[in-house]
Formats: sequence, C-alpha cells, structure tokens
Amino acid sequence: MDLAQLQALAAAVDEGSFDGAASALHVTPSAVSQRIKALESSTGRVLVRRSKPTEVTEAGEVYLRLARQIDALVRDAEDGDAPVSVPLAISADALATWALPALATLPSWVTVDVRRDDQDHTAELLRAGTVMAAVTSVSAPVQGCSSTRLGSMRYRPMASPAFAARWFPDGGTAAELDAAPMLVFDRKDDLQDRYLRERSSRRLDPPRHHVPGSTEFAAAVRLGMGWGMLPDQQTVGTGDSTVQFDPSRHLDVVLYWQQWSLRTPALEAVASALRTAAGEALS
Repeated sequence: MDLAQLQALAAAVDEGSFDGAASALHVTPSAVSQRIKALESSTGRVLVRRSKPTEVTEAGEVYLRLARQIDALVRDAEDGDAPVSVPLAISADALATWALPALATLPSWVTVDVRRDDQDHTAELLRAGTVMAAVTSVSAPVQGCSSTRLGSMRYRPMASPAFAARWFPDGGTAAELDAAPMLVFDRKDDLQDRYLRERSSRRLDPPRHHVPGSTEFAAAVRLGMGWGMLPDQQTVGTGDSTVQFDPSRHLDVVLYWQQWSLRTPALEAVASALRTAAGEALS
C-alpha cells in the first residue's frame, strides 16, 4: 500500500472534502483526488463517496482502518513529546457524566477527537475505522479489536413533580404514557421506547420532543417538557428535583470498552483513564 494514498483517504474522510484534505496534507485538491483514484484503481473498488461530507464506503472501511493504524504506528515512532490525537466514540450521557472528567486527566501530549453517538451505534464508527476506540453497548468485539466490560448505567423514568402530577395521576398507566409528551435524545435513541415496550404489549406512540444534548435533555425533563429516561449519574445524590414516577422499573445499559488490538502509548493512556473512571462511576 502507498502511504500517501492511505493518508489521502483518511484525510478526505476526516475533513469531509477533498479541499479540506488538501489543506490538512498541504497539497492540492487535485493531488488528493489523484491519490484516492490510484488507491481505488489498485484495489478495484470505490472507497470514497464523493458526497458532502465525504464518506467512506463499506469497501473502503478496511483501508481507512489500515490508514489509521499505520498513522498511529508512525506517530508512536516519532518524537515522544509531539501531540498524538486519539479518535474515539462515546455516548452523550457517558460524556456528560463520568467520561469527560476522565479525559481531562490525560497527559498533555495526548489529545482526543471525540465522536458523539448513541451507545448502540458507536461500534459502527469503530468498525468503519473512523475511531480507534469506543464506549459501546455492543459486547462482541469488532474485528481486530478487544472488548472489556466497563459496567452499567442505570436509567430510570423521570419527570418533574408538576409533570408527574398532571400526566401520571395513576402512576403512569399505559393509557397515560400514550398521551404524555415524551423526550428523546435523537432518532437513534431507543431507551424511552424500550421502557414503553416493557410497560405495554401494544405499541405506544406519545408526542415526542427531540432534545439532542445530554445536559439539555435532563434540563428539559426538569422543566416539565416531557418525561425521559435519566441515568442515575445525573439524578441520584445530586439533589435533582425530578421524581421517578414508576419506582418499580429501570433499564440497565451495560457498557464496554472496545479498542484496536494494535496498542500505542496514547491509546493505552486513554483506555486506562476511562476504565478507571468507569470502575468508580458504573455498577
């Protein structure tokens, strides 16, 4: 494999365009295009979708992963004082509660490029080669990766006292849940619907607010916009004003740390920090 071609592939995906890749690599957009075309010609496959932003194809995932692994090895062999960036995927709730304080403890020569996604989908970024590691709910190791159990985050159905009094006078029956406004993080968020499926054999489809931010989501629950599943890390022992309107039920989301089997000092520093923090914060 030609190193310059692999670097062009990774830069095009990271920067989202050939122009951005050219700027990052200090070459012309034409040079980036030629290198990627040459790589595609040698592999006999289309590796990059010329979309906005640029995206790797399924066939290109293995080459993107190879490009990142080679880059990690090259950086490891270079000056130990030079900054090393580790791309990783973490869910919004983990980032807002226990993961970000862990990342703040990293040595100054390690930087992180955090991709935020639902814990059920972060492994897809690892599989695609977009990141080197991920906090994920997927236990089975992605090909070429190791998987370690971190612990579980417990989610409870929560609402403001006024919201619960108005919409759940009988404690949140199926009929009440079908009518009460519900909060979801985004269209990948399935936690609230999982809870609804446990509560009723028929499909419940309440009105939905989409609030794509962990802190903002919890704030929306406190403000009475709707009910939502909140992790204990945001409520228990924090003096939070929300109430659990269905005390008998909760959902446990088990999290795993998946990372490349290829090990570098920077990746190991990130892994150690997050595993330590998870051991203290998760059950």
